[in-house]
Amino acid sequence: MKNTIAERIQDFLKQFPPFNYLKKEELLSISAHIRVLYVEKGQYIFQQDNRCHDEFYIVREGAIGLYRNFESNQNLVDICDSGDLFGLRIMIIKKNYRMSAIADEESIVYAIPAKVFEPFIEENKEVNKFLLSSFAAHARNDYTETEKGHRIDNTISIEAAKDLSGLRTISYRKKPITCSPEDTIRDIAKKMTKKRVSCMIIVDDNNYPLGIITDEDLRVKVATGIFPITTLVSQIMITPVFTYSKKVTVAEAQIALIKNNLSHLCITKDGTRNSKLIGILSDHDLLVSFGNNPSVLIKETKRVKKLQKLRYIRKQVEKLLKSYLEQDIPTPHIINIISEINDALITRVIKLALKEMSSPPPVAFCFIVLGSQGRREQLLMTDQDNALIFEDVPEEDYESIQRYFLELSGIITKGLHTIGYEYCPAEMMASNPRWCMTVSKWESQFREWMTTPDEEGTLLSSIFFDFQYVYGEVTLADKLSDVVFDGVNKSNRFLGLLGVSALQKPSPLGFFKQFLVEQNGEHKDTFDIKTRAMMVLIDAARILSLYHNLKGVNNTLLRYAKLGEVEPENAALFESCAKAFRVLIKFRTRQGLLHHDSGRFIKLNTLSKNDKLKLKRCFRPIRDIQEVLKVRFQLKSLM
Repeated sequence: MKNTIAERIQDFLKQFPPFNYLKKEELLSISAHIRVLYVEKGQYIFQQDNRCHDEFYIVREGAIGLYRNFESNQNLVDICDSGDLFGLRIMIIKKNYRMSAIADEESIVYAIPAKVFEPFIEENKEVNKFLLSSFAAHARNDYTETEKGHRIDNTISIEAAKDLSGLRTISYRKKPITCSPEDTIRDIAKKMTKKRVSCMIIVDDNNYPLGIITDEDLRVKVATGIFPITTLVSQIMITPVFTYSKKVTVAEAQIALIKNNLSHLCITKDGTRNSKLIGILSDHDLLVSFGNNPSVLIKETKRVKKLQKLRYIRKQVEKLLKSYLEQDIPTPHIINIISEINDALITRVIKLALKEMSSPPPVAFCFIVLGSQGRREQLLMTDQDNALIFEDVPEEDYESIQRYFLELSGIITKGLHTIGYEYCPAEMMASNPRWCMTVSKWESQFREWMTTPDEEGTLLSSIFFDFQYVYGEVTLADKLSDVVFDGVNKSNRFLGLLGVSALQKPSPLGFFKQFLVEQNGEHKDTFDIKTRAMMVLIDAARILSLYHNLKGVNNTLLRYAKLGEVEPENAALFESCAKAFRVLIKFRTRQGLLHHDSGRFIKLNTLSKNDKLKLKRCFRPIRDIQEVLKVRFQLKSLM
């Protein structure tokens, strides 16, 4: 007799890794042992510090939040939706949970018994690899124990384990300290103390690694009296050693250490034990490598004297971005790290441009970036959007001083183009006299957009109001922020007009829930993910942040987080919007890297069924936030 429930579970699981690596009959046998759980919103599946269950989980429908609890505050680490695995500790290290799993909405979850699934991990290399990578991704979170549970805000020193970079192979220690199997424990202890090392590699006459002894081995096996110090090292060494070639990546090293519960890996000439030892890699080295790559790129950027070198660094950043996406690093951390490097690149271009000028700046100035750069959401190499503000000067000096800054801006924008930032087709750049003015003229421009808005003014304000200071006198930029919030406080009409613009964005789906595509032009039959999906979420976050006077918060994800604090009754909606935006920006970035473009226009026939479902799940929060804008600002009367 057929088990129809098991067959339905099988049909669902086969869409997702690692289950898609299994044969049909294998998957059916697993499905027959799976428990189906219905969890209500707010219900725990497991709690932090509790003993691991004898099963791990996959989301069938709904959303499960993973939270880390520090000092009674629940901090969101990740959200799992359909097809996402969680609770994998039972499969890897069988220790207490480090996070809590809570239903963010009504959900259906499949519980998969560990004992049933374990044989397939042993037999199937792809299953093994996927589970280890997934566990490593979930093990990385927004916090470090060394920081006593506080979020790391310094973008470059974000938790070391967050930076699983495939940008370059990992650095290891060359010329490791070695000994012979005939040496005694006393001999190697003296040697380790003298050389100040935490391990000793035992090698044969060919310098092939035979075993390893660590500080822990000396404590556990010798200091306890189990073995006397006259014992030969061959009797207490750990053997065989685990070896890799010098091309081992950060991700491979981490998985190897986790999987085998190791603290050291041996680096050999060809990666095998039957090869000469050339280095040693410790878990400490791995930790250092995790945190170093973005920092190294920024340090290199600050030293660069030629634009061509900056272009090379920017290409390296693209590789870094690609590796982050492949390893499923959380979106906020990707955005933070890439934005920091982008800021460093732009700053260096400005400094090099200043050196080309025949004289120093006549007055203080400030260089700002706009749009996606201003929101710190520009992951791909899109076109430039920037402007320059300079100090107020006497009217008779204005023309000559503006000419100086236009020349400087021209060198800057040309430099940015050289390193990979395309020129803005609409010339929305500081080299345009319209966007290179004194702070007073900028203030007048902002007020005009807000008091007498027209179609162009509404469009420009939506771009310019998301500006970010990069270089120069920051107080000049602060004055513009004050103008914006002062104007909003005096009248909500401007926000209403911005809201109308957000509501008039073309819908992502038609009446029958099909994707709406471009009907003509260069991008005919493609889906515009920016205009039909992302921009509504961006616009709504901006409008509501202005409404609540949330100063100094430009990033869309941070805006929704702040909005959740000031409007707790709508916190769930704002989190849904943030989640949708995280999915959309990551999806667009992947498409851009795949097709070597901006990722904006997507050919739907290249997407899997699962990708299309993920996209469609993002559209409900879009409709909901549009409804909030419509009611909040009474937009029916303005449309």
